[in-house]
Amino acid sequence: MSTSATPSPDKQLTPKERMRIPRQKMPEQDPRQRTTNFNEVNLGLTEEMAIEEAQRCLQCAKPLCIDGCPVIIKIPEFIELIVQGDFIGAAAKIKEDSSLPAVCGRVCPQENQCEATCVVGNRFSPVAIGNLERFVADYEREHDMIQVPERAAVTGKKVAVIGSGPAGLACATDMAIYGHDVTIFEALHEYGGVLAYGIPEFRLPKKVLSVEIENLKKLGVKFVKNYLIGKTRTLDELLNEDGFEAAFIGTGAGLPWFLNLPGENLNGVYSANEFLTRVNLMKAYIFPEADTPVQIAKTAVVIGGGNTAMDSVRTAKRLGAKRAIIVYRRSEEEMPARIEEVHHAKEEGIEFQLLQAPIKYLDDGNGWLKGIECIKMELGEPDDSGRRRPVPIEGSEFFIEADFAVVAIGNGSNPLLARTTPGLDINKWGNIITASETGATSKPGVFAGGDIVSGGATVILAMGDGRKAAAAMDEYLKSKAKVASDE
Repeated sequence: MSTSATPSPDKQLTPKERMRIPRQKMPEQDPRQRTTNFNEVNLGLTEEMAIEEAQRCLQCAKPLCIDGCPVIIKIPEFIELIVQGDFIGAAAKIKEDSSLPAVCGRVCPQENQCEATCVVGNRFSPVAIGNLERFVADYEREHDMIQVPERAAVTGKKVAVIGSGPAGLACATDMAIYGHDVTIFEALHEYGGVLAYGIPEFRLPKKVLSVEIENLKKLGVKFVKNYLIGKTRTLDELLNEDGFEAAFIGTGAGLPWFLNLPGENLNGVYSANEFLTRVNLMKAYIFPEADTPVQIAKTAVVIGGGNTAMDSVRTAKRLGAKRAIIVYRRSEEEMPARIEEVHHAKEEGIEFQLLQAPIKYLDDGNGWLKGIECIKMELGEPDDSGRRRPVPIEGSEFFIEADFAVVAIGNGSNPLLARTTPGLDINKWGNIITASETGATSKPGVFAGGDIVSGGATVILAMGDGRKAAAAMDEYLKSKAKVASDE
């Protein structure tokens, strides 16, 4: 917290006075302590800190921050309610546009979205919009004052949402508010999709996610788990036999990619999906309390430079790895991971071996990993991503001793649903093709969004897809009902 006195909420500050207030630093667990536990790293703002941070907002006549938000949260309005001390009102204002504020306030890359367009950020640090969103959502939950949005009149229309990740949850929320009968089908044994299996406890506590899920149940959304569409039932059976009049596909991108290197099937080599699912969804972080062991490594190497790589390497450190190393083929400047996650990883003693790439996994003679042969890289001309392409340096091979490796280089789409759904168009990567403005697929009444369409993006972008599709689905159901009434 700032050492300066907190300005009185009832005092009207000038823009200059607002801009002189320093950005409030989020309290955190000490790095030496947090690597020994899975408790949340960021501890949240106090009420005084939240009010002071909120007063930094200039309440711009043309708030560019809203343009940077994929779900178009009314950012200046919720922030002004914080200034007034109306934290519950601020939470309600956010929930007019976002069904998962406690989640988004924790995991969304605000620095590349709403905060990137904040006018204050032109001269100073931008307003901490994400931290304020988290604050009001936590305040509402911790004070047992959660409000459920009002629903429109019941329409009697049954809607299926396939997948309980951020896209599916956002779509289901809006469809329920529109008055439709919504059922979410989840293939796994817990709800939340990537929020449950992909994001560690120290970034997104399961109790926070479970409350968000319960809020949707209070809104009337039905949840069915252990139900794999394409296997348990097909999408066509839902639509043609089970009475559903529309469906949203939000199954994500859960098929792990590998590098297809020699030795990749050795014991001790994991995909990030398997590793994080074991730890997060199957609760290996509390073994033996939960019956899901993960071998504790002496040296853990994670290959990749995105948020999933950071989650994996920081998780390995917490599970007892003496050395936890990131191997990334580009420089830090090209890393797609959030700056905060890289910063936290460095604080926790994670080693970064940059401009390096694996070329072979080495066997200890008993089928277990003993090390990784790597090669040094240099940056060449930019590739399609706009980042400089890494080029191997001939003769620079070297060896890293490691007994545990995680491949965190991205994911593809599980082909099951597309294979079992005739008439559903996909692209060459297996992603569902949709109309950009509505999320409509090639199959009438079927919409899609999130990573199953984009191939991999952020939580908030997936939620934006879910909301956009919900609006289009609602219009589709209305037009379908009108045609029926005219006949």
